[in-house]
Amino acid sequence: MTTPYPITNRLQDCLNHHQPWFSGKTFLVTGGAGFIGSHLVRHLLSMDAHVVVVDEFNDYYDPAIKRANIADFLNHPNFTLAEADIRDAEAMMALVAQHHQGLERGGIVHLAARAGVRPSLSEPRLYLDTNVSGTLNLLEAARPFPKLRKFTFASSSSVYGSAPDNVPFIETQDVTSPISPYAATKVMGEELLHTYSHLHGFQVVGLRFFTVYGAAQRPDLAIHKFTKRIANGDTIPVYGDGSTRRDYTYIDDIQQGVLAAIRYDATPYELINLGESHTTTLAELIEAIENAVGKKANIDRQDLQPGDVPITYANIDKAKRLLDYHPTTLIKDGIPKFVDWYNTYKQHTCAVTA
Repeated sequence: MTTPYPITNRLQDCLNHHQPWFSGKTFLVTGGAGFIGSHLVRHLLSMDAHVVVVDEFNDYYDPAIKRANIADFLNHPNFTLAEADIRDAEAMMALVAQHHQGLERGGIVHLAARAGVRPSLSEPRLYLDTNVSGTLNLLEAARPFPKLRKFTFASSSSVYGSAPDNVPFIETQDVTSPISPYAATKVMGEELLHTYSHLHGFQVVGLRFFTVYGAAQRPDLAIHKFTKRIANGDTIPVYGDGSTRRDYTYIDDIQQGVLAAIRYDATPYELINLGESHTTTLAELIEAIENAVGKKANIDRQDLQPGDVPITYANIDKAKRLLDYHPTTLIKDGIPKFVDWYNTYKQHTCAVTA
């Protein structure tokens, strides 16, 4: 299966390297219709893997976007779609039981979550139910099958909290002081996975993603939102003075890390940062989008929001050592790629709400 947009040489090399290992194996990918998940599904299918996608198509953003993400896969012989909610314990148990023999050679890649720091402030119970109980449901669904123990989990850089003096963030840092419900649920997910690794022999890799962007990025995220609003001449909200910094990670770099993590089995439990290990201020990000779009932004400056952190910055030494992870796309190159995708492909898909 070919990708509808160009991928980096580094990712293509990774796909070529991993293909013999993935071929014929089965993977259950939760959130597989989302941004990161649909990229992963495409790459798994391209390597002749079998993929079972679990997605509830909730209305956090337009479900039609997620359906468009996986439209190319629906008739693929190695693709199965299960429209289900990870909060439904019985549904997860039935689904895993149905596919457990295949999954024993592959594993579970758990990407589904209620995402976003700011929405978690108003709906903490929903975030707890989805991100913690949903993770527990998947672990419990796999527990009766002793050969099904490979579990790859999407965590977040948000777990590091507000610690501007402790950058770049390293995996051994204390994460017991999260500053948003979203971050707290990701910490709890990591701890649950550690418990099941210890008690039941799960082989776990938790990946702490740092602000992922690229083709098919969620419309609620800053790069997508800013690109659309600048292109349309609309005002963009900017929280603070523009000095907050983020470690923006291009989707292809994330994918090479995820694929290597799925294969990793040298130790029973690892938490690993996946970032670019470079930071960009919000003001620099807006300038890069302005240059790529060819228009100036109309800025509506607002106060910093509760739960936001001043900086994210990944130490990726562990990812390099364990996963042979080597990101190649800096923001100066990634933003024009994103804008090219936006200009070329959005006209062929459903409208995106800001």
